[in-house]
This record gives sequence, C-alpha cells and structure tokens, in this order.
Amino acid sequence: MSMNALLPVIATLAALAIAYIPVGNYMARVFQSQQDSNIESAIYRIARVDPRASQHWTHYATGVLAFSMLSVLAVYALQRLQPWLPLAIGMEPVHPDQAFNTAISFTTNTNWQSYSGEQAMSLLTQMAGLAVQNFVSAAVGICVAVALIRGLVSKATDGRIGNFWVDLTRTVLRILLPGAAIAAFILISQGAIQNFHAPQAVQTLTGAVQNIPGGAVASQEAIKELGTNGGGFFNANSSHPFESPNQFTNCLEIFLILVIPFSLTRTFGKMVGDTRQGWAVLSAMLVLYFGSLITVILAETGTIIHQPGAPAMEGREVRFGVIPSAFFAVSTTMTSTGAVDSFHSSYSPLGGGALILDMLLGEISPGGVGAGLYGMLMIAILSVFIAGLMVGRTPEYLGKRIGVREMKAVSLYILTMPVLVLTGVAVSTLLPATPDSLGNVGAHGFSEIVYAYTSAANNNGSAFAGFGADTPWFNTTLGYAMLLGRFIPIIMVLALAGFLAQQKPVPATAGTLPTHRPQFVGLMVGVALIVSALTFLPTLVLGPLVEALEVM
Repeated sequence: MSMNALLPVIATLAALAIAYIPVGNYMARVFQSQQDSNIESAIYRIARVDPRASQHWTHYATGVLAFSMLSVLAVYALQRLQPWLPLAIGMEPVHPDQAFNTAISFTTNTNWQSYSGEQAMSLLTQMAGLAVQNFVSAAVGICVAVALIRGLVSKATDGRIGNFWVDLTRTVLRILLPGAAIAAFILISQGAIQNFHAPQAVQTLTGAVQNIPGGAVASQEAIKELGTNGGGFFNANSSHPFESPNQFTNCLEIFLILVIPFSLTRTFGKMVGDTRQGWAVLSAMLVLYFGSLITVILAETGTIIHQPGAPAMEGREVRFGVIPSAFFAVSTTMTSTGAVDSFHSSYSPLGGGALILDMLLGEISPGGVGAGLYGMLMIAILSVFIAGLMVGRTPEYLGKRIGVREMKAVSLYILTMPVLVLTGVAVSTLLPATPDSLGNVGAHGFSEIVYAYTSAANNNGSAFAGFGADTPWFNTTLGYAMLLGRFIPIIMVLALAGFLAQQKPVPATAGTLPTHRPQFVGLMVGVALIVSALTFLPTLVLGPLVEALEVM
C-alpha cells in the first residue's frame, strides 16, 4: 500500500472537510429563509401554492406520496412510448415489468438498473425521465430530513412541519441545480461527453466497425452523483471513460456523492441552534464510514487475508487501482448511490461482505441526501430511548420527550428494511428459476441475492456483477422492495416529525442526557451496529463469511 495510492483518498477527504461548513451553512439558510426568488414566486402562482402556509405532517406526507406516484407514472409512460417520441434513436419500448422496475427505481432515488442504458433507453427517456428524477427524488429526501428537523425545533403544538412544495422547489433550484451545473461543466472540461447524437458507426484500427454511443452524459452524471442517485448512462457505469474520463473525475464524483450527506449534519446543527449536535451526528457517521473504508482497503490489498502476488485487478477500475476502487465502492454503498466504478462481485469475500453490511446499516454513514441524516437521527432517538431505560428517566432529545407514539414510528422505520430484505431473500432462494439469474453458485451466489434485495430495500441501486435481474420475478419484487423501502420509512419520519411538533420543548435539567458528547456518539455507533448485527448476522454468515472461510 503506497502513499501514491492513498493520495486521491486524502485529497478528496480534504476537499470534503473544506466544503463542510460553507455548504452546510448555505443549506440551512435556504430552508430558514422567508424570501422567494422571482422564479420560485412564479412557480408558486402557477401551482397555486401559498409559500407561507405551513402544512400539518399528514398533508406534507400526502404531497410527498402524490408527487412520487405521479413521477412513477410519468417515467413508466416515457419508457413504454419512447419509439414514438423525439430523440428515440431507434429504441424499442421497454417491456412492462422492466419499465415498472425502472420507474420505481428512479422515483425512489434507488436507480437500480436491470438493463444497459445505451441499449434500452432513448435520449428523451434518459433526460426527461431518468435525469429529472435524479433531481426531484433527491430533493424529496432532503425535504423529509428538513421536516424532521423542524419537528424537533418547533415551539408550536399544531403538528405543522413546513411546506413540501416550497421545500421541493428550493432544494432543486437553490441546491441541486447550481451544484449539478458546476459539476457538469467540470466533467465536460475533462472529457465527459454531452451531445444529442445517436450511436456513430466508426472503423477501428483493425478494420472492424464499432458503434460509439452519444448522449447528454455529463449533465446526468453530475446529478446522479450529487443527488446520491446512481445508475449509469452506460452499462459500464462510472468506469466508462465517457462518464468518468480520468482520476480527477473519479475523485470529483466521490466528492459529489459525499458532500451533501455529510454537510447536512452542519445544516442540522445550525437549524436546531446548537452546532455541537451536528458535530455529534457527523462523528458517528465518520466512525462507521472510516471503519468500513479501512476494512475494505485492507481486505482488497490482501492485508487481512493473504493473497499471493499483487492484489487482483479483475473487476476493479484498472485505470486507477485497488484503493481508489475501494474508496468509490465504500462511498457508494454507505450512501444510497448505485454508481460503481468497479464490480463488487469481484471483491474478496470480506470486502464484498463489508459492502453489503454498509447497506444493511441502513445507509446512515452518511447515507443518501436527506435519507442519511433522518436515518441517523432515528438512531439518535433510539439511543436516547435506550439510555433513558437504563437510568430510569423519560427519554428526551433536543427538548422533546420520546414517548410511546414516537417509539412506534421509530420501530416501524427500523423494521421495514429488514422485513423486506429477509423476505425477498428467503422466497427467492426457494424458487427453482433463481439459479438461472445467478452468476455464481454456493455462498457467492447467495450473496448475489442478498446484495440485490439489500440494495433495493435500502434504495442504493448497485449490484453484484453477474446477477441477472431482468426477469419478471426480480423486476417485480425488487420494484416493490424499492417502493416500500422508500415510502414506509418516509411516512414514519414525517409522522415522528409531526408528533414532535405537537410538543412544547421541555427545559434541560441536571438529569438530561447530553447528546453532543463522545459518550453519546459511541452509543449511537453501538446501537447502529447492534441493530444490524442482531438482525442480519445469520444472513451474512451464510454468504460472505462462509465464502471467506472457504478461501482461507
């Protein structure tokens, strides 16, 4: 392990550290501002939205669900009708179960793909369907996180947590669009393509004919990473030189994936009026993130389990090496980002197992845009509840009591993903047709199934290479896992926000548990690990751990 191999990691983390405070402060100002731009005011007039009217949590949740369901229908229609729409470039209609899966995938910020983008989607579908959802699905996650923060800081008792339509508009126009535009220009300057060309037939040096695809790649690549969406314009994803031309763009894409999820902890601290709370949440995220990063790097460089010779490069990003590949893999699996620059199925058993565990944690370190913050806040509230039980005091978090209603919402939030993953894996392993979709047999084949349902239910979107998901069973069941794995937790978060907003803050006393100190950070990390370990340890034993023992 040379210092040169670690330099891209160090440089990217340094850039994230520099951006943390200004980006976090800016997002806090966006959501606390009482001023609307001219464009925003025009949108509100057309949509007949009163920007100063705060919504009850039930109305906020209705807006989230209605907007998302309309998005599913729109993306589905684009795929089915694409041959008769502009910029079709010869593409056929996407078959119904795959169109269903893809529509849900991009609406839920999952971006799971059971197809090759350059061979299945027209340019219009890529731009008006998939790229647009990359913006608005990411914005929905941020809106929900901000609504939960408002529930924590509310001094009223009416259960109002803001206006979904205002939050959505501001997130897209003030945060995601400017950031994606800057990132797209940088990617274009480095060689990522941006055009409306159909595939071009060219003659190679050996005399063969090869089709070179075109498309609006840089613009989609920018928001797919900034919004922790994932997916890829091309089947090779972020290892394709048209998506990521060089080492600099590889680091840029990792920066884009992590900058909003990490910086939202600063936004949280500013909005609750105590930046120490933001630092505590960030610290818990970083402990889990660096624990995974170190584990995967050591596993892939052969430090944990000896590998004869140089570390294997099969399935890795050969342009950059093993460590940058591991850095990208950990960053995407610890967020809800389906982008990959290497194929996780090729990783060592322990390395691949760690990537699965990253998602099984609930993608809270730092998680997807918005989803990571509200996921870690759920862990914080659960930690407060456990601590309160141990000392015999009523649990409180930021001046709000955590009672029966609040814990029911937290419990349903936490249980949704394990039920979806374990049910999907259990049923799929019993079906006689499942082996036809696997690229491997034995423990590794089992890991492919586990990874698929884990990725879907956690709205990640990446997959073990070699897993054939384009079947009616997997398209349908993974689609429902994405749908339920996204919106049941969102409803629970918004319900919790409403319950907290109905309470008057209680003053801190000598017996109040401090939630900004290292002890509480350790408690959050421990709770996150214990919840996942107790739930998924048998599953991990049957897959990655058995495979690791086989190669020792």
